[in-house]
Amino acid sequence: MNIGIIVHSQTNNTYSVAEKLQAKLQEAGNEVNIEKVDIVGGNKPRSKDIQIENPPDVTRYDGLIFGSPVHAFSLAPAMKIYLEQIPSLQDKKVALYVTKGLPLKFTGGTRAIGQMEKICESKGGKVVGTDIVVWRGDIDKNIDELIRKFSVIF
Repeated sequence: MNIGIIVHSQTNNTYSVAEKLQAKLQEAGNEVNIEKVDIVGGNKPRSKDIQIENPPDVTRYDGLIFGSPVHAFSLAPAMKIYLEQIPSLQDKKVALYVTKGLPLKFTGGTRAIGQMEKICESKGGKVVGTDIVVWRGDIDKNIDELIRKFSVIF
């Protein structure tokens, strides 16, 4: 399967999860590419007029995994704008994950995943898995659980 892992990451936490996930999915015989959602002018926007620099093209992938940090108890604005700009996810398998610093998944993580699900489903994507990685405690265990869940999906 040709899988695209599309991530927005400011601190590289979300990106590091993508790299570990890529390695596991490649071990299983998949072709996996990681593409970044970057903001024009850098990843710390000073205005609400965010523009995505070289938005990743999802049309070449059979399956997609979108990863994003949580910002202010919601989906990071850059990922929200990127997902809204995708013309179609028709008939594509989609998995979603977010990373966050605050403990407890409901402190923004659940809302961010819900926002991603709503956008992806509105584009015709079939959401087949979600996860929230809390960046506290045993981080490796949290990441391993996400990898276990997603590796059986694709």
